[in-house]
Amino acid sequence: MQQDQATQPARKRLISIITPCFNEEMNVVELYRRVRAVMESESDYRYEHIFIDNASTDQTVSVLRSLAADDQRVKVIINARNFGHLRSPVHALCEARGAARILMVSDLQDPPEMLADFLRKWEDGFQIVVGVKVGSEEAKPMYMLRRLYYKVLAQFAEVHLVQNFTGFGLYDRSVIRRLQKFGEPYPYLRGLVSETGGSICEIPYFQPIRKRGITKNNFYTLFDLAMLGMTSHSKVPLRFTTGLGFLLSLISLLVGLGYLVAKLVFWNSFSLGIAPLVIGVFWISSVQLFFLGVVGEYLGAVHTRVTNRPLVIEKERINFRGKRARLK
Repeated sequence: MQQDQATQPARKRLISIITPCFNEEMNVVELYRRVRAVMESESDYRYEHIFIDNASTDQTVSVLRSLAADDQRVKVIINARNFGHLRSPVHALCEARGAARILMVSDLQDPPEMLADFLRKWEDGFQIVVGVKVGSEEAKPMYMLRRLYYKVLAQFAEVHLVQNFTGFGLYDRSVIRRLQKFGEPYPYLRGLVSETGGSICEIPYFQPIRKRGITKNNFYTLFDLAMLGMTSHSKVPLRFTTGLGFLLSLISLLVGLGYLVAKLVFWNSFSLGIAPLVIGVFWISSVQLFFLGVVGEYLGAVHTRVTNRPLVIEKERINFRGKRARLK
């Protein structure tokens, strides 16, 4: 007699762990083992661990192939080139199948042991559970600069932004569906999660220092990220430049009128001089260049959106059902 459907054991929900990586051959094995230890202790779930590699130039891909050969729960997406640390993770989040999807970096600065805490809060009904840094072992000047940036951005942003949040967190499937509707070609995930309107739970943690390898972030990538966060969620810089430009124009007009009156009144004794002219020209030119730079940032954001390129182009998939054709 066929077992009644109501009495059949419920299928365990799938949890997707997403890890973007680039030249992390010394860290991915330990990360895999620590994630496996946590998820195997969570008997109520199945899980898959998706590594998305940004065309690493070291042995990272070889290490991932070995892990995938030994464990079918390990899945690998290899990008055709390095598409950056913003586009690649979001692509993997969208390609995962889990009811909940957890994003964590491969340098072990996102503690895998927090996965259990994320899942508990998700079960409590939160659609987004994020890790918020309350301290870090990184250099004090850099840490303080990051905190200052988040505070400034939070004041200027048009939506509530989670401060000291790097993307490390759990996202319900419904949140990912909303993110996909945005169609962002260069997604600032840290801000977009607030745009989705999902309930957010913040879990504080202390960020450990990177133990192996070197950071892939440089001045350009950090500056690019900072500008993207500002231009994506605030018009304050544009409003500021408009207001300041009007104020400077008014000051320049008053100064010019003052010089004219002084020359008319003290025609023989008042010398205009070349120094004020040179200083004024260079000062106004520098202000104009600054304003053009701010406007250029917004034009660059518009250009990125209208090109409408895919987040990434994949070269190969490992352990996925219905694998895509490998690029030649």
